[in-house]
Amino acid sequence: ETRIGRLIDEAQSKGSISERINFISGALRGTRYLGYTLIGGAQRPEQFVVRDDGFDCVTFCETVLAAARAGSRDNFNSALKTIRYHDGVVGWRERNHYFFEWGQHNVENKVCKAIDMAGSIEIEKDVFWHRALGRRHFAIRVIPSAVFLGNKALLANGDIVGFITRRSNLDYFHVGFVATGGRGELLLRHASQSKRRVLDEPMDRFIAVNGARYVTLLRPQEPRAVASVD
Repeated sequence: ETRIGRLIDEAQSKGSISERINFISGALRGTRYLGYTLIGGAQRPEQFVVRDDGFDCVTFCETVLAAARAGSRDNFNSALKTIRYHDGVVGWRERNHYFFEWGQHNVENKVCKAIDMAGSIEIEKDVFWHRALGRRHFAIRVIPSAVFLGNKALLANGDIVGFITRRSNLDYFHVGFVATGGRGELLLRHASQSKRRVLDEPMDRFIAVNGARYVTLLRPQEPRAVASVD
């Protein structure tokens, strides 16, 4: 966690949450890909895990977003719990296992807001990842990839882009941050399982190589100020 604490401190000079996410996520490029770091299960007590030595695609987004919202090292753990767990309650059943629910819950708690585009459609997904969680049915508002790539001007650094899977039993296959390259090109900043590290890739190439038909977009929001009591 040492590196995350330092990045939280250094990011305070950045004016917006978009800038803080871009700074923190950029500083973590090169970190190794590491899956299955969270601890807990249907028959195993959940443990709250914080690490900055390796990420999968979701824990990378969670860690960066929590660091950008924390404001101080002391607030980081609380920010991460709010993002990872429904109502911030550390428990396996409260963990946002499906990314649709991750997004839904983090819109409800004002951490993010959903971004729509003209040309978006609604699709339905039935998902079944673990029998202890049961079968879920989601109606998801999605953006066709061509529409997404054609509306670059509507995007901001730090937006969270989720890629809908074609598999019938899952909702998403990957998530990452929107970033902008030195020549203004649209990039995906993400923890890549195939590349085994956090890196930037051209967004259009990632979409083409992976055959992504639809995406969703979440825009992180500034933390609400806490009113002082005299």
